[in-house]
Amino acid sequence: MERRNHHRALLALLNVPELGLQRIRHLMRACGSGNSMEIFSWSPSRLMRIEGIGEQVARNIAGFNSWARIDRILDNTKKCRAGLLAFDDPEYPSMLRQIYDPPILLWYKGDLNLFEIPGVAVIGTRRPGSYGLNQTEIWVKELVKSGICINSGLAYGVDAKAHRVALDQGGATIGVLGSGIDVIYPARNSHIAAEMIGGRGLLLSEFPPGTKPDAVNFPARNRIVSGLSHGVLVVESGIKGGSMITARNALDQNREVFVVPHQLGYLKGEGCNYLIQTGQGKLITSIEDIMEELPQALSGESGPVQPADKPVITISLSPEEKALCDLLAEPLHLEQICEKLQKPSFALLPLMLELEMKGVIRQKAGKYFELCSPVSA
Repeated sequence: MERRNHHRALLALLNVPELGLQRIRHLMRACGSGNSMEIFSWSPSRLMRIEGIGEQVARNIAGFNSWARIDRILDNTKKCRAGLLAFDDPEYPSMLRQIYDPPILLWYKGDLNLFEIPGVAVIGTRRPGSYGLNQTEIWVKELVKSGICINSGLAYGVDAKAHRVALDQGGATIGVLGSGIDVIYPARNSHIAAEMIGGRGLLLSEFPPGTKPDAVNFPARNRIVSGLSHGVLVVESGIKGGSMITARNALDQNREVFVVPHQLGYLKGEGCNYLIQTGQGKLITSIEDIMEELPQALSGESGPVQPADKPVITISLSPEEKALCDLLAEPLHLEQICEKLQKPSFALLPLMLELEMKGVIRQKAGKYFELCSPVSA
């Protein structure tokens, strides 16, 4: 009952307007080992003494009254036979807890013991060519043979192929959803999800049961895929899309990025070649290329590579891009950028990747970002 009440309190905090993941963690630290439900009995003045909690947010917490909705979510969790993990539960994946913005709650189905197995995320386009599908099969077989858990997003294409091969090889595999744990998307992959739950697999979601697979959910999903993993393998990707965002997530999270090279002029592989060209990913030709890096990743010694200098740029910027560039008059850590713009990293990554590809900003070691040169807008 105590654990259910704790989950109930966290779920309620996630539904408080304007609160956000970072402020929830500040609240939980202030609560300490006490009953987290007590937070809702604190006065606004007491809440405002906590870092990041202003007057309006304090009022939102103190006046929260949507408990019926919270209890419906918990009832639906039980009905769909899913489990629930809080970020401070002992079973919560340690790799994911290390990232800047770990999910407060995770819904799951399957074997939680898979968190103890070193994992590599295998990602790529939803519409791979024959080369991409073949490479996915080759690399997943080698990773499974090496005792690696295959993590991906259960999407069409490379994701589905990676899960499928892992299951066929008797390997471990984790799928992260951009929808509720009971809403398998795409539906065509429901049979793969069922095999994962019934065998050596695990499904995860940070979204409550019944949540539809809205496009806004997938950047958040992608940071979990990379955050769970010791490295990310990009098999086939265009210059834009979810795989490139996941690769950037991996760099932000201090994970290794491995890349399968592609022939020149092949649009579906341009993103892979770009990652190699800019030093953001390691070109791989054998399983040894991956395995020799994993001990470094496990020790936390690896870091993103600083791209080469770019020339002075005259460019038209959107208001959001200009706000970000204005912040980077001096190098800032990712956490500082998120705090100043009041946005989680997964929401900023598409914008930051776009600016980096334009040569406006660059990432330095230790998740610091800076302008390549003064920008003339």
